[in-house]
Amino acid sequence: MSHFLTAIALLIGLTSTAFAQCSGTDLRPTLTAEEDAAIEAELAQTPFAVGNHWIAEKDGEVIHLIGTMHLSDPRLDAPYTRLRPVVQAAGKLLLEMTKDEEAKMQAALASRMDMLILQDTSLPELLDEGEWQMLSAAMRARGMPPVMGAKMQPWYVSMLLSIPTCLQSAMQERNGLDARLEALAGQSGVPTGALEPFDTAFEAFAAVPLEMQMSMLLASLTEPGTSVDLFETLLSGYFDESHAEIQMVLERLSPRLTPLDDAESKAVFDMMDDTLVKARNTAWIPVILEAAAETEGPVVAAFGAAHLGGEDGVLKLLQAAGFSLRRAAF
Repeated sequence: MSHFLTAIALLIGLTSTAFAQCSGTDLRPTLTAEEDAAIEAELAQTPFAVGNHWIAEKDGEVIHLIGTMHLSDPRLDAPYTRLRPVVQAAGKLLLEMTKDEEAKMQAALASRMDMLILQDTSLPELLDEGEWQMLSAAMRARGMPPVMGAKMQPWYVSMLLSIPTCLQSAMQERNGLDARLEALAGQSGVPTGALEPFDTAFEAFAAVPLEMQMSMLLASLTEPGTSVDLFETLLSGYFDESHAEIQMVLERLSPRLTPLDDAESKAVFDMMDDTLVKARNTAWIPVILEAAAETEGPVVAAFGAAHLGGEDGVLKLLQAAGFSLRRAAF
């Protein structure tokens, strides 16, 4: 999972109207022939590399696994229409973060600013003058006074900066696929539940060493146009249902588009993947299995598409638990 994916996961509610103001370009065609070949070889070895909707079945239990994006986009209208009957027929809908968990998060952030504030140091002390000036300019572009951002945790600032400036006015409306599915479940009388407590990602970031957080921060200092292009690359890959490919593409683009070199970039991607994808996937499996065992009717589990594929993905973990998997329409 890249820091761009994480930004989408944490900063909920970007409107399609605002994103229409961002005219980015899919960067996949900029890869070299050698990079394309390496990605193809890696994809061939990656379990469940494609598909945003899978069905797992075992002993009469049926689980729909849906890869979502938390960003709203008009291209979601068709998948949402196709998925409506799946959710309406479900016995339970599981989400990364329900409205109730989001409310808990907002209350915690209002009362516990220590979750986001640096202790005993500040960003100007941790950066050289040139890096601090770059960061200050990026914060001003997003309407954040540098003096306010100076005491924020580096990981949190990196999340904020990963959102293109053309999306900054669109941080209120919840209309991504997961939000749409949750609203539909409420209208249809389908119970919902969270896959994890709201503070799971915060605790994961808190455990990341400060030096690594600073690398994440530097990785977010891209040119404004680059940030928009990276978002469009991410979104295009999502609608292609190519979640594994897009991760590999972003990993290869990062060293040429951010201040990090190859080794630094790989370290950031590996840390994010281990902490925010693999560990959470493993923790979600018992929650999903318990829901399937206790619920009459199919269970629908909807979460960020980056969690679906790979050796440590949710699909592979369910297969290891004895479920058969088949791809379904998205």
